[in-house]
Amino acid sequence: MSNKSVRWAFNLSKWEPSHSDMLLATSCVQVEEKERLARFVFKNDVKSSLIGRLLMRKFVNEATGLKYNEIKFARDEKGKPFLTNNNFPINYNVSHQGDYTVLAGCNSAGLLGVDVVKVEFPRGKSLGEYFRLMSRIFSGTEWEKIRGQGSEKNQLAMFCRHWCLKESYLKAVGVGVTINLQDVCFKINSDVLRKDRVVDDTEVYFRGEKLDWEFQEMLLDDQHCVAVATEASTGEKFFFKEIGFNEVMENAVALLEPDEDYCNSFFKKCDKS
Repeated sequence: MSNKSVRWAFNLSKWEPSHSDMLLATSCVQVEEKERLARFVFKNDVKSSLIGRLLMRKFVNEATGLKYNEIKFARDEKGKPFLTNNNFPINYNVSHQGDYTVLAGCNSAGLLGVDVVKVEFPRGKSLGEYFRLMSRIFSGTEWEKIRGQGSEKNQLAMFCRHWCLKESYLKAVGVGVTINLQDVCFKINSDVLRKDRVVDDTEVYFRGEKLDWEFQEMLLDDQHCVAVATEASTGEKFFFKEIGFNEVMENAVALLEPDEDYCNSFFKKCDKS
């Protein structure tokens, strides 16, 4: 097994798949995932989820040496995918929103979660109204930090950053939004995120008690922030590497026969506005 920790970001806005791209990509996922993808209404959702499946398979292949077409994923009772091939102490997590699908992976059994958030103003609502609707998500301390950022643009960026952090942690521990979200409180010590720097000094508290978790954050671009939550410090900062379709598929081996009808149905779907 190779010693591998990865942070991959796939920019979906740069990928307009050809017919041959889709024939190849959809032959390299399990049949149940292919069926799941077919249920999406919009092209954007198919693309983001499909790339997520392919990134997972790429990571497991490279991290473990398992043959690409022998890797088997299943889903737990909460719908989270996991590797059914035994005896590999690896962990990985995928997220997608906006223009990006991202994967964080490592060769350890420790908990890990990743989230990416697009920083954009809500449609049809003022920022103040949106914040009121979302008031239960954050603690009073977190709202104080968010609302203390001055301009609406800066407040929105800090809101999205808190949401990204909270989601990364909840995905790592596997509880989702079933707990009281105000019990998980973040203390951000470095206000500014950048594309060329990884921030790792954010703290998390659960019901007032500080937890021994590390959060690595950065910007993927001016509109997307990303956070990786890990149980205890990794001792190293990891930047996200942007990869394209050819790199995602470079070691891919087909699991299924090419399906012309399936690909034709993809191209008949609408783009989400």
